[in-house]
Amino acid sequence: MQTTFTPEQMKNPAIKRSNEILRACVHCGFCTATCPTYQVLGDELDSPRGRIYLIKDMLENDRDPDAKTVKHIDRCLSCLACMTTCPSGVHYMHLVDHARDYIEQRYKRPFSDRALRWILARILPYPTRFRLALLGAKIGRPFARLMPDARLRAMLEMAPKTIPPVSRNDDPQSFAAQGARKKRVALMTGCAQKALNTDINDATIRLLTRLGCEVVVAEGAGCCGALTHHMGKTNESHATAAKNIKAWCAEIDGQGLDAIVINTSGCGTTVKDYGHMFRNDPLAADAARVSAIARDVSEVLIDLNTADVTGTVAPNEPAHQGMVVAYHAACSLQHGQQIKTFPKDLLKQAGFTVVEPVDSHLCCGSAGTYNLMQPEISKQLKDRKIKTLQAKNPDVIAAGNIGCMMQIGSAAGIPVVHTVELLDWASGGPKPPALAREYDPKGEIPKLR
Repeated sequence: MQTTFTPEQMKNPAIKRSNEILRACVHCGFCTATCPTYQVLGDELDSPRGRIYLIKDMLENDRDPDAKTVKHIDRCLSCLACMTTCPSGVHYMHLVDHARDYIEQRYKRPFSDRALRWILARILPYPTRFRLALLGAKIGRPFARLMPDARLRAMLEMAPKTIPPVSRNDDPQSFAAQGARKKRVALMTGCAQKALNTDINDATIRLLTRLGCEVVVAEGAGCCGALTHHMGKTNESHATAAKNIKAWCAEIDGQGLDAIVINTSGCGTTVKDYGHMFRNDPLAADAARVSAIARDVSEVLIDLNTADVTGTVAPNEPAHQGMVVAYHAACSLQHGQQIKTFPKDLLKQAGFTVVEPVDSHLCCGSAGTYNLMQPEISKQLKDRKIKTLQAKNPDVIAAGNIGCMMQIGSAAGIPVVHTVELLDWASGGPKPPALAREYDPKGEIPKLR
């Protein structure tokens, strides 16, 4: 794609990077075939190619964003399926992130939009505030239908039936490896996940220590910054990311780290991009060090060879043997990090029967705060995803991202758990609490407890 940025514009590092990305695009349209919003809406401007044209026009002409451009950029899920499909290597993620930052700086949204974004940015990244908000939403959920704004209804409806108690495992501390220590790793405990589902971090710690890892929860680490980053609130996202960089570098420079383990794939995609996000910042070198050792939990487990441990700990005929697991591939994992087989391989090694839904490359509609800010589109994507998962008649659905788990679990009628919960169970840990039904390997209808 030909671009016409001026030499003055090219002095801006963000413009320079976007120019590189735009020039890589050859207008082929392959991206439209895998774009969820294009499939749902059928509008070229709601495809990656269409959004690229809008962003190019906005940036080249140095113009203030108009409502039309903002609408179509806001509708982007950032699922990054287009990057998996693109034969030219167009780094759409960096381009749309720049566009969102540009819009945030130069476009005045309607008051209701600004208020909603302000609330989300100041609640979701903070576990205590989020817990209080969930409690309020739980109380208000019976009145959701009375809300005139679909986004407010979505916020009330997202509240889980039960809010788990705080897990003290999320506090800064160190968990010793069982047996000889193979690795020393830092676990990113996250933010929203600590309020929505504490079972995930608990299972991750049990599994990693059982496999010979010393697990450290670093003092000062918290939200990865993804939620505010994707809203275009760069200063806020960088402020929280900087805390992580400093916290993890203190561990790297102290007793050392072999990996930073992340069990929420949306966070993993962002942390792995810290090197780019901070490339022009005094923290650039430290950010690059963090990104270099950031790993999804499935990557670490594959490296540790969980098959050996599962074989030695599990009984000859474990309760989970043959259990049918429908694996949902989170977009941030399969597209953002290009990790596609590891979770499935691990589950199969552990004795589960793994199935995948049709169109597994398509987004479930969660996408961070997307299901709160674009509830109508999100619901269409959720309904389609759940239908394809249910068609496989699984006993349980597994995923590697808390957002996907909440989105699918809200209407699937099938237990939804994190992959590590199943792997922990298969290697000697407790049965995942979400599995409220007794599994019968003979194929009889499971009975509720």
